[in-house]
Amino acid sequence: MRKKLFKWHSIGALIAILPVIIISITGSILVFKTELDTWLMPNKMTVDVNSTQQRLSLDTLIANVQKNNPKYEVATWEIFDDKSRTDTAYLIERGTHVWAKVYLNQYSGEMLSEPVGTSDDLTDWLLDLHYKFLLETKGMFIGAIVSLILLFLGISGIILYRKFWQHFFTLRIKLATRIFFSDLHKMVGISASPVLLILAFTGAYWNILLVAHEVTEHVIEEPYDMIAPLHNTELSIQSLYEKSKNEIDSFKPTYLVLPFEPKMDITFYGEVDTPNPLNSEYSNMVTFDKNSGKTTFMQDIREANVLMVIDDSFRKLHFGYFAGLTSKIIWCVLGLSPVILAFTGLYLYWFRKRKKFKKS
Repeated sequence: MRKKLFKWHSIGALIAILPVIIISITGSILVFKTELDTWLMPNKMTVDVNSTQQRLSLDTLIANVQKNNPKYEVATWEIFDDKSRTDTAYLIERGTHVWAKVYLNQYSGEMLSEPVGTSDDLTDWLLDLHYKFLLETKGMFIGAIVSLILLFLGISGIILYRKFWQHFFTLRIKLATRIFFSDLHKMVGISASPVLLILAFTGAYWNILLVAHEVTEHVIEEPYDMIAPLHNTELSIQSLYEKSKNEIDSFKPTYLVLPFEPKMDITFYGEVDTPNPLNSEYSNMVTFDKNSGKTTFMQDIREANVLMVIDDSFRKLHFGYFAGLTSKIIWCVLGLSPVILAFTGLYLYWFRKRKKFKKS
């Protein structure tokens, strides 16, 4: 049984070695996506205002974006009020289902960029490469398969080296290269396995959901081309923003979704005061009827069932920001471990094949 498991462990690693390396390197970089964006695009990502300055109303901001980008309709909106980071508006080109985004100063209304594609910025391109290998739906499917293989490699590795604790700190540097690489492979694999299992499972889960969504929305059904706003434009989005904060105790909206498909309503996602460090900034939601503005749905993560809480926790667990800079550094470093595992595993595989060849 152990020999068969070892064989499948080796085969799985050989099949997925290249995409795993790509996922590993890009994922470790993307742990610091916000920091990189801020460093690369400070004029787009940051604002310099005093602590007392207030945001302009969403109605004013949305109207300003529409005025400056008449060929687009506003679809979603990232909301920030920390006096440092800019808002990001996501747009759909009128008459199409092509997305773009713009950065703006939410305190002055100043437009800080022209519309760019959602994969045009460097880190967005890396994100596209990370989870779909720049291949759209086919890439998402490949990403799901690779994540499942990585999950299998992690589990099978733990089973194969379940007695690792007996020689965990053994690294025989002065002996043969094969022995050193074998020790290094086991040490790195076991050390990083908890994080790799989390990353592999959450990555596979999201990619499978995305593939299912893409097939349903864009293959079985024709994608909807945005022509005009799908909500009642007489509604005050700012009033709904304020209303949402009263619907759920301590609710702070962080993301606005305007209907960009006929069946959608107006929804605010956000965060609440919670003792659970894994609750994300999008874990709560308030939905309003797109025509009347009446509240139609609320979700408070503090009252949600266990499955919903677990599902929401995947965001912080995958991106590693649940404990601030400390967890991000750990996720970044251990996220690179598959590169070491790939190199050492490939060497060990080559060594075994060469040995068999010499015997034959």
